[in-house]
Amino acid sequence: MVAIIDYGAGNILSVQKALDHIGCGNVVTSDASVISAADGAILPGVGSFGDAMEHLAASGLVGAVKEFAASGKPFLGICLGLQVLFSSSEESPEAEGLALFPGSVRRFPADRGLKIPHIGWNSVSYDRECPLFRGLSEQPYVYFVHSYYLRAEDESIVSAVADYGIPFHAAVWKDNVFATQFHPEKSGSVGLQILNNFVELL
Repeated sequence: MVAIIDYGAGNILSVQKALDHIGCGNVVTSDASVISAADGAILPGVGSFGDAMEHLAASGLVGAVKEFAASGKPFLGICLGLQVLFSSSEESPEAEGLALFPGSVRRFPADRGLKIPHIGWNSVSYDRECPLFRGLSEQPYVYFVHSYYLRAEDESIVSAVADYGIPFHAAVWKDNVFATQFHPEKSGSVGLQILNNFVELL
């Protein structure tokens, strides 16, 4: 059973539909005890960094997320759910992230002639050792929707990179914790393979 963490700032329905499609039992929950008892957890997210941290705090789930990430059970952050795992974001300078990893989230530069937000399909280069990407073709295309990108301080945790005017960190992996800036649940067959790989870790 995978807990989809509902803290009022997530793209819950599309994640749930994708898990249903691959036959993975799941529950949408804001109950810390249900999250703790799950075999795996997914932290989705859309919107702003500050709002997400505010919602997590108001829902009493900051501790639950940190504890699950430290539990050794598979954890997946998606989009904003990746960004809040880090220390800070230019989007909300006053907000403190969960700081599971050192690093910052920065706004794409406006002087490259590219549309912001970055919306659409983009290829990624990935770490072939990362179990999340098992079975994928070289440089698969995945779906992004974001105005801010990750710059992890510890590049050893970076499991995928992409380029949109500048290179950026598109996914991270350390032990049981995985996170993607892109949306697997919106990335067609590639995304379903990624989610299936995650479920196989349960």
